[in-house]
Amino acid sequence: MEPNKAKDKIIVALDVSSLDEAKALVQELAPHVGAFKIGKELFTAEGPKAFEYVHEQGAKIFYDSKFNDIPNTVAQAGTVAAKHGIWLFNIHCLGGKAMLKETVDRVASFSREQGIRKPLIIGVTVLTSINEDMLKNELLVNEPLADYAVHLAKMAKDAGLDGVICSPKETRVIKEACGKDFLCITPGIRPKWASKDDQQRITTPSEAIKDGADYLVIGRAITGQEDRVGAVQRIVEEIEGV
Repeated sequence: MEPNKAKDKIIVALDVSSLDEAKALVQELAPHVGAFKIGKELFTAEGPKAFEYVHEQGAKIFYDSKFNDIPNTVAQAGTVAAKHGIWLFNIHCLGGKAMLKETVDRVASFSREQGIRKPLIIGVTVLTSINEDMLKNELLVNEPLADYAVHLAKMAKDAGLDGVICSPKETRVIKEACGKDFLCITPGIRPKWASKDDQQRITTPSEAIKDGADYLVIGRAITGQEDRVGAVQRIVEEIEGV
């Protein structure tokens, strides 16, 4: 794999609670990775200022919004995300097909009207903190976890989404069901030298890429290391070896 392609596949999770912490990570890592994820913790603490700063550094933003509400509310939120120049944001597949489709349609229409690039919209399938037992006994979903993730991914594709967030354990079967151009963005990435933390369904960077992952969302395996740039470089080398 070409070195620049390997770098571009890495999305660093800015799972911090202040803009100062985020700035330090972005300043250090922006030349070495493809994008940054801004999720609930940082956005709740700092709001759109986090978007503005990452844009100022010339980096792409994955807004880990995980919207899940009635169709109109999520579609409206999606148009606001588009205003901020977001590269990519996500919504929960569990909101249903009508919610997914209305969001895609409204964001596309709004982007055309404003003459701006439409952000990629991806669906959240099954969180990587959920395992087979939890799915069945806590959420009362009796389908095998992989089959359920594929079902949600196919619904997302039918609604016009660009791809899904999924565990690396389900990437291969989702690609088989939805096609190679349907994006699979995978959290739950842990190099062999990193700790598992609270993830249940994890894999290494090279294994995720081999199974067809398009982008890897990586947080503590990079941001929690003493030598963060060195950690990125080790992951890039692992991806290049695929």
